[in-house]
Order: sequence, then structure tokens, then C-alpha cells
Amino acid sequence: MFGWEFPPYNSGGLGVACLGLTRALASKDVELIFVLPYKMDLTIPNLRLVFANSRVKLRPVDSLLIPYSTVTSYQQLFSGLSSKIYANGLLAEVNRYALEGGMIAGKESFDIIHAHDWLSFGAGLAAKKVSGKPLIVHVHATEFDRSGENINQLVYNLEKEGMEEADEVIAVSQYTKDIIVERYGISPDKIEVVWNGIDPEDYQPVQPEDNGLSHWKALGYKIVLFVGRITMQKGPDYFLQAAKKVLSYNPQVIFVIAGSGDMENQIISQAASLGISDKVLFAGFLRGNELNTVYRIADLFVLPSVSEPFGIVPLEAAVNGTPVLISKQSGVSEALTHALKVDFWDIDEMADKILAVLNNPSLYGCLKENGQREVQKLSWKEAARKCISIYHKLFSRGEDNA
Repeated sequence: MFGWEFPPYNSGGLGVACLGLTRALASKDVELIFVLPYKMDLTIPNLRLVFANSRVKLRPVDSLLIPYSTVTSYQQLFSGLSSKIYANGLLAEVNRYALEGGMIAGKESFDIIHAHDWLSFGAGLAAKKVSGKPLIVHVHATEFDRSGENINQLVYNLEKEGMEEADEVIAVSQYTKDIIVERYGISPDKIEVVWNGIDPEDYQPVQPEDNGLSHWKALGYKIVLFVGRITMQKGPDYFLQAAKKVLSYNPQVIFVIAGSGDMENQIISQAASLGISDKVLFAGFLRGNELNTVYRIADLFVLPSVSEPFGIVPLEAAVNGTPVLISKQSGVSEALTHALKVDFWDIDEMADKILAVLNNPSLYGCLKENGQREVQKLSWKEAARKCISIYHKLFSRGEDNA
């Protein structure tokens, strides 16, 4: 299995997904070799916990691949660097990861290759070429999700090549499958939808951390929460526009933005220009107990994504008992029925629904109770079961062709 981030060294949902899926696969007796494009300290408690099961083996590659980076950001990173060790640029690093992936594949014994997202597709293709084993590419996001219509053609080409050469494509939602069919020309018969999930047992109540929000709650304020990368894809600008409208009706609301990203300075400036900076708190990137505490104190979680292939954070919010408002342009909207839904661009409806939850205890209670119950069924074990079914299908096909 090839990936490009893994907790605790993750900056987004892909790492969370890789952790959940690998742990669930290992619990079902699947032996895994997980290859990462960078070295990490294996003595970290989090990793010791994950890899204590002897069925998971970690293989790092010496590389400078950075999660969620763009070609432009890599040009800035390498602009003053003269080195024979590291390739000059993101795409060159991807190619070097592919070369290393092929070398690792030549030394290991395995039956199936499973590559997560475009940065890993090249490594998966190299491993397939070396071994002749079937390849699955797992699409968590496409270039159209990340960049809208202003796509990077080179990245698109790498995605398309990976999907065309793969024996099977896994899409994290029907929403993503439709994009793959329409934009990349891949046959729908080649694509299986496997929803992401969570492990509900990881979200048991713990001693809450003092984050200052309890002070605002004691003063009678409601808390509305955004969690995610602060980038175009996640729609933080629409979140602030809705916040402005909500505050014009109810000034006793605090809007919390938890995350980091390339739009962070822009969003801070936007809050100021809208005149609501005193009601918007920027919490930075949160994880673990710190994040769960924020979920539990919030009155509503909002995911206003412009294009969201799936979206794990609404599941995290729901399992913590937080009502959820999500955009219709998200894969998770297929999985969650007990959630409010709105088009990301409809700021008026978004504000109306935020106010409805904050002002209606019955609606709040219904969303909280039913959402928490529903999310228990969306587990990584179910996702692992579907992946194993795909593994068996490909393995059997290979045996028949042998």
C-alpha cells in the first residue's frame, strides 16, 4: 500500500483515512506493507500503537514530498536549494517516489498493490511493472476538487494515467465516481465506491481540555464550528459570509475555524473586512482530545465545501454529538441522512439553517441524537470489508489468467 501521509504527521483527511483503513484491514488478518515517501520515527507512541500488529510493516522512502502542496509551492521551496539529493520540484519528487516504490516492490512479497491518490499512483504503477501484480488506485480527491476548473494539466495527466493503468479504481463516494467517469473517461464498471468511515470507539468521552470556549458558553453564546484545511476546496469564505448574516440576527454567536492552509491570511483579512473579527476565533490545526473537546462544546458543525469527495470531519462531529450542516457538493452527504444540507454557494439558506439549529432546541436534539446513532454504522471495518472483497476479486482474476 502506497500513501503520502500518516498520523501523527498528517495535515488532512487522507492520513486519517489511511490510518483507519490500515488498522481495520490488519484486524481482518490482511498483511500490509505501507510505504511512505518520507522517513519517520517509529518509536512514536501513536505509531507503535498502530503497528504493534505484526501484520502491518512500515517502509519509509527518503523524499521531500509534502502533503497538500502545489507545484508552485514546491518551486518556492526549492528556489534557493542546490542539491544532488533532492529532485528540483514536486513532480520530480513524485517520479523519484515512483522509482523507490518500484525498488521496494522488487524486494517484497505481496499479492495486491493499493495506491492512495495521485502522488502515490506513480509508485503503484512502478510496483505493478516490476511485480506483475494487480493495482488498485484509491481516489480520495481529484484535481478538479482541489483546483476547480483551473487544473494543473500535468497533475491531471498523472491521475488519468493511474486510473487507466489500474486494474480497479476505488472512489470514496458516488460524487467522486461521477467526476472520474465524466472528467477522466474511466468506465464506471471499473470503479467501486467505498465510503470512508471512523472508529467510534476512538471517540469515547475523555477529560475535556480547557480551550476558553466554555467561557463564551457560560455567557450565553452559541458556538458554530468549521474544521478543515483553510483552502478554496473547503469553502471557508462562504462560512464567513454566512457568519456575517447570522450575526446580523443573533450577535450571541462565536464562529470557530480550526485548521490551517493557503487561504489562512485571506480568511483572517476577510473576517476583519466583514466587521466580524471579534466573533471569529482561529484555533489552528487541532487533533485528538483537543479537537474532540471543540466538537463537543460546539452547537453546530458546518462543512461548506465547494467540492468534497467525501469528508471525514462531519462523521467526527456527529460521533461527538454535534449536529451537522454539510454542503450538497460533498460525498459524505450520501452517507449521512440525519444532517442538514445546503448548496455551498447559497449563503442565505446556510445562514437560515444555522439560525434554525441555534434557535430550535428540538431540531438541535433531533440532529444530535440521530446523527450520533447513524454514524456508528459508518465504520472503517465496513470499508475494509469492501476493500478485501475487491482484493479477492483481483487475486482470483490473476489466478485465472496465470
